[in-house]
Amino acid sequence: MALDIVIMAAGKGTRMKSSLPKVLHKLAGRSLLQHVLGTAASLGATRIITITGHGAEQVEAAVQAPGLLFVRQMPQLGTGHAVQQAVPQLHDEGTTLILNGDTPLIEAATVRALVDACGGERFALLTITLADATGYGRIVRDGEQVRAIVEHKDATPEQREIREVNTGVMAVPTKRLKGWLARLDNKNAQGEYYLTDIIAMAVADGVPVVTAQPKSETEVLGVNSPMQLADLERRYQRARAEALMEAGVRLADPARFDVRGSLTCGSDVEIDVNCIFDGEVELGDGVRIGANCVVRNARLLAGAVIHPFTHIDGEAQGVSVGRGALVGPFARLRPGAQLGDEVHIGNFVEVKNSTLAKGAKANHLAYLGDATVGERVNYGAGSITANYDGANKHRTVIGDDVHVGSNCVLIAPVVIGAGATIGGGSTISKDAPAGQLTVSRAKQVSLEGWTRPVKKR
Repeated sequence: MALDIVIMAAGKGTRMKSSLPKVLHKLAGRSLLQHVLGTAASLGATRIITITGHGAEQVEAAVQAPGLLFVRQMPQLGTGHAVQQAVPQLHDEGTTLILNGDTPLIEAATVRALVDACGGERFALLTITLADATGYGRIVRDGEQVRAIVEHKDATPEQREIREVNTGVMAVPTKRLKGWLARLDNKNAQGEYYLTDIIAMAVADGVPVVTAQPKSETEVLGVNSPMQLADLERRYQRARAEALMEAGVRLADPARFDVRGSLTCGSDVEIDVNCIFDGEVELGDGVRIGANCVVRNARLLAGAVIHPFTHIDGEAQGVSVGRGALVGPFARLRPGAQLGDEVHIGNFVEVKNSTLAKGAKANHLAYLGDATVGERVNYGAGSITANYDGANKHRTVIGDDVHVGSNCVLIAPVVIGAGATIGGGSTISKDAPAGQLTVSRAKQVSLEGWTRPVKKR
């Protein structure tokens, strides 16, 4: 039996006060709509149809999902009118599941239960009871039977006292849905075609209307303003933090912690305050992350320590940090940085597209780009690899046990042989032999009798 999913994403989101379409605002690093599409894709749907309207081109260009189709609602004449635009894409038999593009945290298990409650024969609504139901459509019952949904603006004072509300999520037999949508009218306070009016049609046609509820209200909270978006962000992050702590991760303060992707942690991991994890991040056993760090697309092996204010961003290439390595504070690891075991990267050191073997050290104020660094290398303060000639990148190879003095420039392509020493202040543009001292700098001169200039009065 076909399962078609319709996602409502046509609204402008006036209260967001933004030129960006509402469904493209981000929560935990992904757009609201992308969260919903992720849930939809996990359900094994036959077809996913997203209804766009305001900023349609921008929305359609920004999101992707397997088998995703778009239909446009122009102009926007209500929720019922929106779903009418999707009718030509719906299979004649099966179930249609309707989701909201601005309700990002609905869980797949909740939606599956709703589809099961429908069973291709019943009208299944996802409802929830709220302390403050202002603005929501009220569920009107006759005993246990659902009779209708009344929008807040059309509700009587008595109906506004009802606390059970419509979440906008429903699973409906598709053939029935098509017939009900064709009968909608706009005789209401807003002059719109309400999707919720089909409930009364279902009751009149003798179709059972059943309900299901989510585990928590967080799943069904929509975003209509920056304040609501911020509230949902903190709810999401708190849930992630609690799950990690239940698994044994020590968070200094779960209220100051953000995951914007996937974070996998081993045992005895410690994370200080104000850290952000983005993309795919893996922390091995005993990893410690200091305060105010950003880690994106990186793998940190057991015992690695990331000191405060370090920025790690692997982008597409990724970053790897070896066992027992020490990084920071105020260090930057860029795409392609691969640190071996027990490597030390100190304050204000930047590493990009470079491999450092076991025990190598660059402790302060240095740059390593497009470099291969051997074991136990000591890379001095203020030294850099000059890897870019203005058109192309070139590689620097530094052998095992090399000592590079302070304030050196290694002009790539260049090879520093194993055990070599590079004298401080040298500019090296030719290969340096293994085991030898190589120095390249101007002769030091002292001028007797020289005096400094003075200001003219």
